[in-house]
Amino acid sequence: MPRLSKSKIFEMQSLLPGLHLQFNVPWKSVTTLGIGTKIPVLAEPEDDIQLCELLKYCDQNSIPVFVLGEGSNMVGSDKAMPGIVIRLSKNDFKRIKISHVHVTVGAGVSLYNLMNTCAEAGLGGSAPLAGIPGSLGGSLKMNAGARGISLGDIVEDICGFDFKGNHWKASGREIKWGYHKTSIPDDVIILAAICKFEKAQTSLEKDKIKNEIQWRRESYPAGRSAGCVFRNPVPDLSAGKLIDISSGKNLSSGDAVVSDKHANFLINRGKSTEKDFTELMLKVKKTVLSCTGIYLNSEVNFANPESDKAVSIKPARIALLKGGTSSEREVSLKSGGFVAEALRNAGYDVEEIDVKKPEVTPEMKKADIVFPVLHGGFGENGEIQKALEDAGISHVGCDSRACHTSIDKILSKNLMSGEDIPTAKFAILTRRDKSIPPDLKVPVVVKPPTEGSTVGISIVFNESDLDKAIETAFKYSADEILVEQYIKGTEITVGIVGEQVLPLVEIRFPGKTYDYDAKYTHQQGETRYFCPPDSVPADVQAKCQEYALKFFKALGGRDLMRIDMIIREKDNAIFVLESNNLPGFTESSLLPKAARTAGISFIELCARLAQMAMARKK
Repeated sequence: MPRLSKSKIFEMQSLLPGLHLQFNVPWKSVTTLGIGTKIPVLAEPEDDIQLCELLKYCDQNSIPVFVLGEGSNMVGSDKAMPGIVIRLSKNDFKRIKISHVHVTVGAGVSLYNLMNTCAEAGLGGSAPLAGIPGSLGGSLKMNAGARGISLGDIVEDICGFDFKGNHWKASGREIKWGYHKTSIPDDVIILAAICKFEKAQTSLEKDKIKNEIQWRRESYPAGRSAGCVFRNPVPDLSAGKLIDISSGKNLSSGDAVVSDKHANFLINRGKSTEKDFTELMLKVKKTVLSCTGIYLNSEVNFANPESDKAVSIKPARIALLKGGTSSEREVSLKSGGFVAEALRNAGYDVEEIDVKKPEVTPEMKKADIVFPVLHGGFGENGEIQKALEDAGISHVGCDSRACHTSIDKILSKNLMSGEDIPTAKFAILTRRDKSIPPDLKVPVVVKPPTEGSTVGISIVFNESDLDKAIETAFKYSADEILVEQYIKGTEITVGIVGEQVLPLVEIRFPGKTYDYDAKYTHQQGETRYFCPPDSVPADVQAKCQEYALKFFKALGGRDLMRIDMIIREKDNAIFVLESNNLPGFTESSLLPKAARTAGISFIELCARLAQMAMARKK
């Protein structure tokens, strides 16, 4: 698109007398990053009326409009802009009007000036916002925040214009305030907002503001930058940490370099170009994706829309399977929802599918990978995995053969016996058997071989209850059930991700068994978890991890698994009970708990598993 012609500039000046225009303004004079050549035309309207007329004129004449605030998160352009840059820096746009606890703020007011002015008037409660560079208008559109406080928490009303010059307004309640995002339309220029503050003591509030500014000076690097370049995937997982653990601090491109002090700052060492900066951003994104499986999203704004495209990486498409038809359907739906949310926060394109049959659907074929979050039934017994493998579709988790063995407690027991993995004494009963073998004495545990979440399982302490327990187990199995010696001791579980063995989780439940109630409904009381356990000696914990990895490899495990064990009370002897190839996957489930103790957040865990499957994609 050609640059704004001299005739159009002259016409604009004639129709809008008093409109302040500047020509060939260096980007380095209006942005903190200092990258880019010059802005051909910078317009600064006197008031909202003049802004409205300017927007209408630009719309009628097909002149592109770009809005500039304080320039603190702006990447300028090495190319001349084809339209006009508008900055709200005059008169009412920079004014603050206080009425009791309500404050009317112009869009051009910096957050520091807003918080400081309010503090002088005895208002406060939002001091952390003072350290955020930028003006109110731009900060509102991204719901800027710090230390658990965001602008959305204090906004009562907002008004503005769309790019056609039409009035726009909304109450704070009408806006959807998210983490660094809002529902404010992209084509709206904010004029002002009404914010509500708390009564505060001036001296204390000003001290809080001072401390916030001091903390930022000590924590953030000096030099020319656009602030944090990438958005944190979730509030408790910083982009800076992801760049750091991915060894991104050594990256540079031309005169743009990742800061040694804070990895989410890309510094212009003096002569960086727009190309240097975008190439470095893309390097950082690819490095983090390769290391963590997480797609970083940009938090800076680009004057040149082509640069926004240049730093984009197309996210992988994931078909997430949940639901199923087993007794654990509700657990699967819950787990699937948590995993889908985590994957979306990690930047993936996720489609959730409630599956009812072990069949490959068109949605699965279109996806890059399939992520099953199915518990029990065809989701864990290898049926859905076999269907995906036959269709050549890469999926998260064990292959069909490992799933088939893992879910079957009888096959698993036989495998453990053959691999010298310690397990409780057991017997296999068919419907023809009238009693348990004489070498098994009560108490015993009676189990159907392929159910999870303790469905159909009974602990039998009296001989008189044995027949009923066997009958219950056969409700969930047509041919065989498992009876094993009951071991009194500490129940623990060991998670594995890739081939990383996670810390042990000790389970202390209120009832006699770690049953469905102990896991999910808690009617008998809360179950307590300890990770790592404080009651298990370190050498015993290490041995548990050793047995877990041995069993995982014997099964032919892949990607993830949870191994359940019991440590006998009288002598700390270890007995491996069973494995779970698709364990519960809410943030509070056992494997995610152990991962968190190992320093792997839930979003990192889900993303890491997705990348394992992506690496196998044909």
